[in-house]
Amino acid sequence: MSSAAPIGVFDSGLGGLSVLREIHALMPGESLCYVADSHYAPYGEKSVAQICQRSVVCADWLVEQGVKALVVACNTATAAAVNQLRVRYALPVIAMEPAVKPAGKVTRAGRVGVLATAGTLSSEKYESLLRQHAYHVTVISQPCSGLVEEIEKGDFESVALRDLLSSYLEPLLRAQVDTLILGCTHYSLIHRLIVELVGEAVAVLDGGAAVARQLKQQLISRQLLNPHPSIRPLQCWSSGDLKKQQLLLQQLWSHPFELNYLPPKP
Repeated sequence: MSSAAPIGVFDSGLGGLSVLREIHALMPGESLCYVADSHYAPYGEKSVAQICQRSVVCADWLVEQGVKALVVACNTATAAAVNQLRVRYALPVIAMEPAVKPAGKVTRAGRVGVLATAGTLSSEKYESLLRQHAYHVTVISQPCSGLVEEIEKGDFESVALRDLLSSYLEPLLRAQVDTLILGCTHYSLIHRLIVELVGEAVAVLDGGAAVARQLKQQLISRQLLNPHPSIRPLQCWSSGDLKKQQLLLQQLWSHPFELNYLPPKP
């Protein structure tokens, strides 16, 4: 495998761009390939079998593009499919997980809130994280049905988005959490709105930067870090409506990109 090969990243939609931005900031010379499986978003409302099937479709596509590493930029896909993906591919597979461990260290009051999809919160992987790293704190888990769909619309100032988000944050604030975990990469795209609603006294954590650091370590250990910086634009494929995805990408990604269609295979 050549160090000049691109890094592959996928998510159920454009939420994984929050992770992609961290990767680009840490390793600006790396070529990047991204799959937004927006036709099937959100994964959090689907069965484990469906999530695994779509994860394999997205990962297979990226492997066909010759990527040197895979990043699963989706907490739900990680919980359902990462073990299968690591068996399927010989290359490094880096995955998301809710920032439970750092939250356990950050909280002062011992009360942590988690915003995530139902799929993530019901997974054994999430329960295992709580047992390992949050046994000494109170964790209030809040499923956020419909929030990914609102975020994918791209109107981050809409009343509908603010009202829906407020309805999910209200019980966490009532429980007096002082640390909030964003357990879905889509939610990181509205980080500013979340901070506005919870106030600056509440620490808001996600796992994007940690994933970027782990990816860099994996590339260095395998001598795959690119020593010759690339100027290739982001290569992006989406199974969703390309016109809408183009507008969202222009809003969320401030660097050159090329967007193509990924047929939504059954």
